[in-house]
Amino acid sequence: MTSTFMKTSPLQRVILILSAILLAAPLATAAEDASRLAPLNGYWAEVSRTVREGDFEGYKATCHGEGVLVSGIKKTSQPLAKALERWEQDFVDTKAGKVKGNVEFRFSQRLGDATTAHETGIFRYTTFAADGQVTTEYIHFEVLLVKRDGWKTLMEYQKSKATREEWDALAPGK
Repeated sequence: MTSTFMKTSPLQRVILILSAILLAAPLATAAEDASRLAPLNGYWAEVSRTVREGDFEGYKATCHGEGVLVSGIKKTSQPLAKALERWEQDFVDTKAGKVKGNVEFRFSQRLGDATTAHETGIFRYTTFAADGQVTTEYIHFEVLLVKRDGWKTLMEYQKSKATREEWDALAPGK
């Protein structure tokens, strides 16, 4: 018996093969993205955990030693190490139970490969003061990460303030 495939012309076979490849490519890309994003999702979960628990050393470990913080809101750029010095007391106060903090992330774009990532989205940072005051900020951000003994923030760009509506428009877990 001769298969139907073999009865087609060479041009038809090429078209069939190319069609199969093109149809399968998005499936492979989706699986590759899921595989690439799983460790990054773990990274963001760790950042959230360190803020929530007041784990300064854990948070610092998520940052590259040569990292840079850029603030579009304040129109500044500085070494991430300098920002960490400024933020350390907030972690100490959280760990001591004086305040509570929480940070969550939603993404509009996630680009990268096995050793680099550029993540764009909005983070929601909420503080719960001892007097009961709750403050929530929404910030558009971009982060450039490199994989050096785990994922590390090389550049964090806090672009501008965002709104609750913009936050709600981004799907959680994207």
